[in-house]
Amino acid sequence: NHASASTIECKFSKKKRNHPLSCFYKNLFKAHIQKPKTGILMLNMGGPEKLEDVHDFLLRLFMDTDLMKLPVQNKLGPFIAKRRTPKIQEQYSKIGGGSPIKHWTSMQGEGMVKLLDEMSPETAPHKFYIGFRYVNPLTEEAIEEMEKDGVERAVAFTQYPQYSCSTTGSSLNAIYRYYSNRADRPKMRWSVIDRWPTHPLLVECFAEHVSNELLKFPEEKRDDVVILFSAHSLPMAVVNRGDPYPQEVGATVQRVMEKLGHCNPYRLVWQSRVGPMPWLGPQTDEVIKGLCERGKKNILLVPIAFTSDHIETLHELDIEYGQVLGEECGVENIRRAESLNGNPLFMKALADLVQSHLKSNEPCSRQLTLRCPLCTNPTCGQTKAFFANQKLS
Repeated sequence: NHASASTIECKFSKKKRNHPLSCFYKNLFKAHIQKPKTGILMLNMGGPEKLEDVHDFLLRLFMDTDLMKLPVQNKLGPFIAKRRTPKIQEQYSKIGGGSPIKHWTSMQGEGMVKLLDEMSPETAPHKFYIGFRYVNPLTEEAIEEMEKDGVERAVAFTQYPQYSCSTTGSSLNAIYRYYSNRADRPKMRWSVIDRWPTHPLLVECFAEHVSNELLKFPEEKRDDVVILFSAHSLPMAVVNRGDPYPQEVGATVQRVMEKLGHCNPYRLVWQSRVGPMPWLGPQTDEVIKGLCERGKKNILLVPIAFTSDHIETLHELDIEYGQVLGEECGVENIRRAESLNGNPLFMKALADLVQSHLKSNEPCSRQLTLRCPLCTNPTCGQTKAFFANQKLS
């Protein structure tokens, strides 16, 4: 199973190797070797790689009823997407013209499967697939590719460490809908890694990045630095339905600070609020202003719910808050901890999560089977049943 094509080739003499039948068998062996046994579908929102992709990204986002419910959404969604496109294109132009999230996800996936092939030969070969919600490669396209590749065991692996119905839930609903809209059942045996907020290697990665950035503050100011763990906010309507995201983000923060020995004062804050409705707070920008007014002018921003750089880190945290707001407020030093991006330890964390999950032979976590107590989306219940009822052996 794990012999290389070159090993097989060398078993043929030079004369035999040129024989048509030998070529046939060689290609047959190659096809067999390259067929992935385990496919890992890395789920994320995604981001436009080019400025011309921004409109379609926003259109899919504002039409996603799992993420948000708008009045007459089929008309209002396209209107908002069109209106916001120029502003969002301008933001992307300031961070290089597009999102780097596909680049980082590909790098993380390659590192993960390389480790998995060594760590777990019984489930090898492993292949990663990227399933974005709002840009190519879309989740549905990735599933089609996995089916065509003949994957036996499929793992839906959320790249959001902390679960929310509006992020991981939306991606899992997309997988369920893919199959419910077709007559044929999945050819693959599915399971899901639906949350991992306190995984020890994830915590170690975050702690390492916080420590590295603290050392870049002037030594005499280091103890005075306030650490702001910033996560994408949620509308209170979602939070009040019983979404577990706030407490899972809090759990990550708590473990990271324990790892750091509670070296500095800290707060959990929330960013990226949109529209006039109430959102989970306090908001990151308002906290920065409040700290400066109280004389706390050395601030470290830590993106705690994002594992890769994208517009919320590169533009919102770095430019809007780190540069513009920092200057307005008169901060002395404001820095951001580097995202996990290409950290080899993070790739090890991903591989460890998958290996442990495969060994557990569980289709999903116990938490996934519980719908939000005030859930209003019937698809969520169907999705949870789809994964919970998967037969893995």
